[in-house]
Amino acid sequence: LLVLFLTFQLACCCGTAACSLCCKCCPKIKQSTSTRFMYALYFILVTIICCVMMSTTVANEMKTHIPFYKEMCKGIQAGEMCEKLVGYSAVYKVCFGMACFFFLFFLFTIKIDSSKSCRAYVHNGFWLIKLIVLAAMCSGAFFIPDQDTFLNAWRYVGATGGFLFIAIQLILLVEFAHKWNKNWTAGANHKQVWNGLLALVTLILYSIAVAALVLMALFYTRSEGCMYNKVLIGVNGGLCLFVSLVAISPCVQNRQPHSGLLQSGVISCYVMYLTFSALSSKPPETILDENNRNITICVPEFSQGLHRDENLVTGLGTTILFGCILYS
Repeated sequence: LLVLFLTFQLACCCGTAACSLCCKCCPKIKQSTSTRFMYALYFILVTIICCVMMSTTVANEMKTHIPFYKEMCKGIQAGEMCEKLVGYSAVYKVCFGMACFFFLFFLFTIKIDSSKSCRAYVHNGFWLIKLIVLAAMCSGAFFIPDQDTFLNAWRYVGATGGFLFIAIQLILLVEFAHKWNKNWTAGANHKQVWNGLLALVTLILYSIAVAALVLMALFYTRSEGCMYNKVLIGVNGGLCLFVSLVAISPCVQNRQPHSGLLQSGVISCYVMYLTFSALSSKPPETILDENNRNITICVPEFSQGLHRDENLVTGLGTTILFGCILYS
């Protein structure tokens, strides 16, 4: 009993008590809001680590500046050049550990009716211990046997989860744009400046979407070949135009008076990002030139060997991800 009591007190000091001690200067917020914020903070922290691990620049800098890098990688059985600690395979493992962590607490919090219950108290506190558990799960994923089979299976899980997450992001973006449009339209009843701001923001969003469409057509297509890229850009551009026409159609306006071009502008920009992500991830095509030499097409010249488009996709995706998580 004495050991259990001391363990409980230690957990309290490392959890809610420590947080309350450090956050006296912060404004008071609901416990449920602070709990969501802490879980979002954990998610963002792991995501940043994944972005660092996926960066080819970081991997090259480690090879250059860490002494005995090759020998160290062999010693910890991470591959000849630590390929198991960097790149997509490492990100899959870290994300697997994070998914297990959140799924565990999803099961743990089923049918909690009151914040005063024992499970709710654990759910709303013990943040340092949870951080240690999260780190242990993410680290433990690197010791899963038969890594090749695990990675092949986890890719399908990731593809399914990615599809669902894109759908959730679209719902959040539509809801955000709807509230944005509703608030500024309500403000226009008092000051006409809100109508001008609404029109300006909508124009900026569509300008970004059109500019992105033109740049992708310029850099990812050419007169010969690149048929997949042309179809992808054409279909997605056409769908954005269709969504914009639907948003201002009389039937939609009658049912949703606060619907407008702002929502479709936000979605058009997001679709252009998804299109850019798909084009940058697609393997380049090769053809024979007039000298019978293989040349790479359907990728921008500035990105060949530099991964600039992939880094840009990662940065944009991370920014959108953080925005959606914090908004939710």
